[in-house]
Amino acid sequence: MKLAVIVVTTLLVMAIMAEGGDVSYDGRALLIDGTRRILFSGSIHYPRSTPDMWPSLIANAKSGGLDVVQTYVFWNMHEPIQGQYNFEGRYDLVRFIKEIRDQGLFVSLRIGPFIEAEWNYGGFPFWLHDIPGIVYRSDNEPFKMYMQRFVSKIVQMMKDENLYASQGGPIILSQIENEYQTIEHAFHEKGPAYVKWAANMAVNLQTGVPWMMCKQEDAPDPVINTCNGMRCGETFTGPNSPNKPSLWTENWTSFYQVYGEEPYIRSVEDIAFAVALFVAKKKGSFVNYYMYHGGTNFGKSSSSYIITAYYDQAPLDEYGLIWQPKWAHLKELHAAIKLNSEALLDGKYISFSIGQAQEAHVFQTDTGKCLAFLINQDLVHEATVQFQNSTYELPQKSISILSNCNNVAFNTAKVSAQYGTRSTKTVEIFNQASRWKVEMEKIPTSNSSTWVENELIEQMAATKDSTDYLWYLTRYNNTSGNQNNMIHVDSLAHVIHAFVNNEYVGTVHGSHGSRDAFLLSKAISLNNGQNDISLLSVMVGLPDSGAYLERRVAGLQRVRISNSKDQFEDLSNNQWTYKVGLSGEKSNVFTEQGTKATDWKTVESFPSQPLVWYMTIFDAPLSDEPLALNLIGMGKGEVWINGQSIGRYWISFKTPKGVPSQSLYHVPRSFLKAYGNLLVLFEEMGGNPSTITLEAISVTGICGRVSESYPKSIVSLNKYPSVKLHCPKGKAISSIDFASYGSPVGNCDSYLVGSCHSATSRTIAEKACLGRSGCSIPVSPRKFGHDPCPGTSKSLLVAAKCQ
Repeated sequence: MKLAVIVVTTLLVMAIMAEGGDVSYDGRALLIDGTRRILFSGSIHYPRSTPDMWPSLIANAKSGGLDVVQTYVFWNMHEPIQGQYNFEGRYDLVRFIKEIRDQGLFVSLRIGPFIEAEWNYGGFPFWLHDIPGIVYRSDNEPFKMYMQRFVSKIVQMMKDENLYASQGGPIILSQIENEYQTIEHAFHEKGPAYVKWAANMAVNLQTGVPWMMCKQEDAPDPVINTCNGMRCGETFTGPNSPNKPSLWTENWTSFYQVYGEEPYIRSVEDIAFAVALFVAKKKGSFVNYYMYHGGTNFGKSSSSYIITAYYDQAPLDEYGLIWQPKWAHLKELHAAIKLNSEALLDGKYISFSIGQAQEAHVFQTDTGKCLAFLINQDLVHEATVQFQNSTYELPQKSISILSNCNNVAFNTAKVSAQYGTRSTKTVEIFNQASRWKVEMEKIPTSNSSTWVENELIEQMAATKDSTDYLWYLTRYNNTSGNQNNMIHVDSLAHVIHAFVNNEYVGTVHGSHGSRDAFLLSKAISLNNGQNDISLLSVMVGLPDSGAYLERRVAGLQRVRISNSKDQFEDLSNNQWTYKVGLSGEKSNVFTEQGTKATDWKTVESFPSQPLVWYMTIFDAPLSDEPLALNLIGMGKGEVWINGQSIGRYWISFKTPKGVPSQSLYHVPRSFLKAYGNLLVLFEEMGGNPSTITLEAISVTGICGRVSESYPKSIVSLNKYPSVKLHCPKGKAISSIDFASYGSPVGNCDSYLVGSCHSATSRTIAEKACLGRSGCSIPVSPRKFGHDPCPGTSKSLLVAAKCQ
């Protein structure tokens, strides 16, 4: 069944691409060459991975049962300078789409060009900010002109490469705008007018495939309005026309994470329930997982406070490794639904109650093809229900999918897929001071620049997104002596580092949850007479959403000096000098050429002070596993490998549990050469680089827990429900840590032998699995030679190690 589903899907895609396919839609589904299709899709963003990762990411998406890969288009990466385009390396959109095509999948292309996506400035290039009279995402002529120019360029690029389905290519859907309805009201009459203009502009580009608008109930015909969120089976009000299908463009597989907060973990049971509910209740025929692979926010690409790892809990993790059980459980779900796609897409639909919190949704054709979804909405209690003269047991908050309306092919709460445990192995240690060289970032003073204003300027307009850093520099004439003075700085940036007379005063930062200014108040020591005040204002990404984004402000709002008598002197309208960026940034100290031109110093110990550049050299490890730097001993800053930024880090901003939001930072293999790799860090807050290690990332622990009451897998040929274990490529099962057939207590996170246990459990598991890359053990008394507790339902739990 597994092979058949994949082969049929691939052949259909290849046939369409070979001859050119007609893509349209009706009230049930997208029609490809006149045939309705149930389509499962996954978001993979090309700039958040590297070209050498793309083939395996796409292959794993395909083997996970996906038909479509969905991506945004990233305007600020492609046109960072007005009129100058970049489609190279990670930004090679055409190469990415061709790789998807070559592997036999379709593409959903979300051009936007506003994308949000926790991406810097929502995907807009910052030069738009300086266009006279511009108002983003409104019925505003300057904005519409630049938006249309970019969208037209992308569409033409796709046409030139024959990438639309109408040309024999893989692109079957395009998106214009993104979740605009959430802010549409703020633009009054110019909001609806802009929606109509955007839709008409897109349709008139004649791509030959449908356009969609997500979270846009007033999407004009023929544009399809779609749903985003975690609960579209409950929240989606439906298509705004009976002739449009129900499409789900973003089913969030976890959630983005910000510095200072814990990760959001969404269970695969919840994801599967939401998908099945959407398909059953909303007649959904297209579901996209956002994200299927989240990847890495390299460089300064993330928006405000967003960590460098993106949706690491997706079915494919940040490094491209398969996250189990999400990947395999969803694969089973896709197969169960597709097994009965004819009934789903062409059958008559009815729904009815089968209990207080239980209902049935049935699709049946005139020829007898039948598919049923039995839903238990009770969050606490299991339910026993009657359906078509048969009895079915439904776990709490679960949906059973009945093939032919009588055979349970899948239950969303019964996870037979294995669980995986990701681990790290240290492959390089940087603990010797002799390996490191340092360069201190110079603290500028008011005579360090010629840019002078008699006010505090807005930071984003000053830096134009060229750097996270802006120095605010002034002089203060102290005539009252050193009277327990304090400095008070109100900021709408993200971090302030304060220096007085070249001495470090302190650091304060804001947080993602607040748009209010935060305050630095620190005691300072002043000289009699003139004093240099140097304030480094730091952004950790630009905002990515909201109405009137072009009006958002950042940077220092007020600076005051106080004394022991609580007398305040406001310096906000002093003469201020400005310096954009760091000296090390301007000299490209993180590149090979810049490093050679830098007067690095050797150290015997590491300076525990802010604003320090660190440099060392290392060789690439021989293994082919994904790599990450463990920066647990650092504070805040950015890391470069051979001149390429792997992103910002912020270890010192702890979660409520007292741990960093992220301590491992992905080092793509393609960034490395065999020998002499240049590692440079800019440390803002005094971290200790001797604690840094390079780690190899792999899945070493695998575990499965399956009950004999679980449905048989429809993507394998096993006669009984089975525990299926499989190691990553190149590894084999080296040990069985636990095995119990009977009534094991717990799950794959924590387990014990229960009151019922077969003494042959470990022996059977070792015989079936040791030394093999994978194994399958049926949950059957016959396999274990006896029934350890007749008359009771039994389970099998096996935990193993891969090496």
